[in-house]
Amino acid sequence: MGNDPLPISESEREIMRVLWDCESATVREIRERLAAAGREWAHTTVNTLLTRLEQKGIVSCDRSEFAHVFAAAVSREELVQQRLNRLADDFCDGTRTPLMLALLDGQKFSDEEIGQFRDLIDQLETGRGRRKQRSSRKGRPQ
Repeated sequence: MGNDPLPISESEREIMRVLWDCESATVREIRERLAAAGREWAHTTVNTLLTRLEQKGIVSCDRSEFAHVFAAAVSREELVQQRLNRLADDFCDGTRTPLMLALLDGQKFSDEEIGQFRDLIDQLETGRGRRKQRSSRKGRPQ
């Protein structure tokens, strides 16, 4: 996917949530997971959505077996980053600060989430840039 991501419908996002959760799946497996969540979709509907997502470069497909296996080609984090960059470009003249302030203002965050924010700020201040996934901040003074 490029810097100008194609729009994704709510139905396509539901498919992506399944793929992000299970890493890869056939159409039947995706339908089963959606059904467990209360969404009964026809095989053709799921297949059409997967085809669209593949055309957008968001999903990949292994066609080596009879039942095609689909996987997310873009992580949730990458897609969120692209969408937020687009929002910042569209509504904040490319500046990220107003977008970040709007996302944070009035929200309640757990101590762990606040710790993640602190880690990110620390990394930005020391020039390390992007944050790394971490499990906890135990042992670090608040």
